[in-house]
Amino acid sequence: MAHAHLLDRFIGEELPALRDAAELAAFEATPYTERIVPQSTYEALQLGAAQDPQAAAIRFLPKADPDEPPLTISHREFIARVTQAANMFADLGVGPQDVVSFLLPLVPQAFFTLFGAQAAGIANPVNPLLSAAQIAEILRAADTRVLVTLGPVPGSDIWDKVQQIRGLLPGLKAILVVHGAADAADTAQHVHDFDALIAKYPADRLTSGRRIAAGDIAGYFHTGGTTGTPKLVRHTHANQVYQAWAMGLLLPTGAGRSLLFGLPLFHVGGALTQGLAALSMGSTLVIVSPAGWRDPAAIRNVWRLVERYRPAVFGGVPTVLAAALGVPVDGADLSSIRYVSGGGSAIPVAVGHVYEERLKVPVLEVYGMTETSSVHAMSYAHRPVRLGSVGHAVPYSRVRIVRIDTEGRFAGDCAPNEIGVVAMAGPGVFSGYVSEAHNRGAFALPGWVNSGDLGRLDDDGYLWITGRAKDLIIRGGHNIDPLAIEEVFFRHPAVALAALVGQPDPYAGELPVAFVQLKPGAATTADELLDHVRAQTPERAAVPVHLFLVDAIPLTAVGKVFKPALRWQAARHAVTGMLADLTPGGASLAVEVGAHPEHGSLITVAWSGVAEPDRATLARQVDQRLDPLVMRHEQVWR
Repeated sequence: MAHAHLLDRFIGEELPALRDAAELAAFEATPYTERIVPQSTYEALQLGAAQDPQAAAIRFLPKADPDEPPLTISHREFIARVTQAANMFADLGVGPQDVVSFLLPLVPQAFFTLFGAQAAGIANPVNPLLSAAQIAEILRAADTRVLVTLGPVPGSDIWDKVQQIRGLLPGLKAILVVHGAADAADTAQHVHDFDALIAKYPADRLTSGRRIAAGDIAGYFHTGGTTGTPKLVRHTHANQVYQAWAMGLLLPTGAGRSLLFGLPLFHVGGALTQGLAALSMGSTLVIVSPAGWRDPAAIRNVWRLVERYRPAVFGGVPTVLAAALGVPVDGADLSSIRYVSGGGSAIPVAVGHVYEERLKVPVLEVYGMTETSSVHAMSYAHRPVRLGSVGHAVPYSRVRIVRIDTEGRFAGDCAPNEIGVVAMAGPGVFSGYVSEAHNRGAFALPGWVNSGDLGRLDDDGYLWITGRAKDLIIRGGHNIDPLAIEEVFFRHPAVALAALVGQPDPYAGELPVAFVQLKPGAATTADELLDHVRAQTPERAAVPVHLFLVDAIPLTAVGKVFKPALRWQAARHAVTGMLADLTPGGASLAVEVGAHPEHGSLITVAWSGVAEPDRATLARQVDQRLDPLVMRHEQVWR
C-alpha cells in the first residue's frame, strides 16, 4: 500500500484532514513516538530517497533563470553525496560530539555538508553575511573542528573573512573549500578541495558504523540576530525529524512535488521546514539561485519559475511574498499553487488578502522560532483561516499564554483573549542553549520555552501574536538585537541614554529607529551620531534609519527604558508621514498610538474638519496605505 507520509507508521494513502479539535485529539491518541519511523535526519533522508531514487532531489539554478537547464541531482545521488560527506568528516576526526561549521551560499555542497555533518557529528550552519568577528565568535562558541567554506571567488568576501579568523580558532583541524580551491589550497596545510576529497569516500554506508540515536545532537543553530551575542540552539535529531514529520503532515509534499527554495540554510525555516521536510518526503527542491530570494532575478522571475516548476506551495518570508506581488504575472500559469505560506515575521493582513483574491487559495501563516526547531503553530489547511492569526499548534505540540513576573518566573496562565507571553512545549522544543549562561529565563516552566513574544488565544484556540516582550527587531525576516547597537551609542561621549526600537514599515515589517538622550550640556547632531553608529556596525540592516533626539527617554518605575512608549512614538512618526499628503484642505490629522487590550497596540487616525461626503474616499485611501502594516489601525472623525 502506498503511504502518504513516509515518516509515519500509521498514516495510509491519504493524510488526515484534522478539521477540528476532535479530529486532532483522535489523531493524537496514538503516541507520537509510536508513529515516527526514522530516528535521525539521515534515516529520514534515506526514506525520502527510497521512495523514487531516480526522481530529482535538487534542481539548482545558478542564475534564477527559468529557461536555463538546471543542475539536477537525483535522490539516489543526493543520499550518496550526504553519505560520502559523513564519511569524509569522520575521516577528518569528526565524531558524534564534534562540530562541522559551514559558510556557504545555496549550492548543492551546502546541503551535502548540512546533512553529512549531522550523520557524522554536529552541523553548525553560519550566516556568511556576518562580520568576521561575529563569525569567529560563533565558531569559538561551537568549538568548530572542521569548516566548510566558499573559496576565493569573484563577488564574495567569505574567503577573506576565513583568512582573518582562522588563527583565532585553536580547535580547527581542517578547512574544506567549495569553488576556488586551487587558489586556496596552497595558503596553508589542512586546506582541502571539498569536491575532490568527498569523491574518495564510500557512498553506500557510514564507514564509522555509527548508529544515530534520536537524542543525539544534530545541529547548533545561531540565533539572537545578526548583532548581539550569538546564542547557539542545540537541536537533537528527534527535534529536527519532528519538524519534517509535521510539515509533511500539514503541507502537500511527496514524490513528484516541487518547492521553490530560496531560504538560507542557517535559518531553521530553510534547513528544516522546507529543506529536510521536502527531501525526506521524496520531493524536489528547486534552488532559485545561490543567493536564494536575495537575488533580484529570483523575484523578477518568480511567476515564470512557478509556471516552470509547478509548486503546490508558494512559501517565503513576508518580504518575499510582498515583493512577488509587485511582479506582473504576464499570463504565467499559477494554477499549481494550492497554498501560500509564510513566516519569520508577521504577514500583513493586506498582503494575505491580495493573495486570496488573486490566486483564490488559502494563506497559511506559520509561527515558531529556532528554539522550537522552526514551525510550532500554523493555520491548518482544512480549517477556516483567520488572517492575522498564526492558527493552532501543530500536532503533539502545545501553546499556552502565561504571565511572567519581574524576575522572569511563571506567574499563572492567562484567560482566553488575555494578552500574555507565548510559551511552547512539544517534540520540537530544544533542551537548552550550548552556553549555560544563556539558559536563564529561557523556559517559563520545565519543557515550556519562553518565546519572548506576546500573544493571546481566542475562544476558538487560534493564536494571535500581538507584540514582543523581548525587544528583538525583525526587519524583513532579519533579526536585529537592539542591545549591541545601543552599546555603540553609549560609547559616544555625548550620549546619556539610547534605545533602539522597531518602527512599523509596509515592506520590511519593521525598521530600526533610535531614541537618544544627551548628557547635560552636550552638543551633537543626529547625523553625527548615526555616522558614529554606522562606522561601528558591521551589518547595514541594523543601522537606524532615523534618530530622534529627545529631552528625556521614558523610564519605568525601576529605571528601565519603557520601550512601548518609544515604539508608539516611532509608529506615530511613520504613520503621520505616510498620510501627510492625504489631508484635505481645511482639515487636520492627528495620529495617536497606544496600548490595546486585543491587538497589543493600536494606531488611531483622527480626522477633524473633513466633510461627510469626503470621508468614505479618504478612509479607503488611508486603509490602502496602512493595511500593509503589522500594527492594526482605526479611523475616527471629529
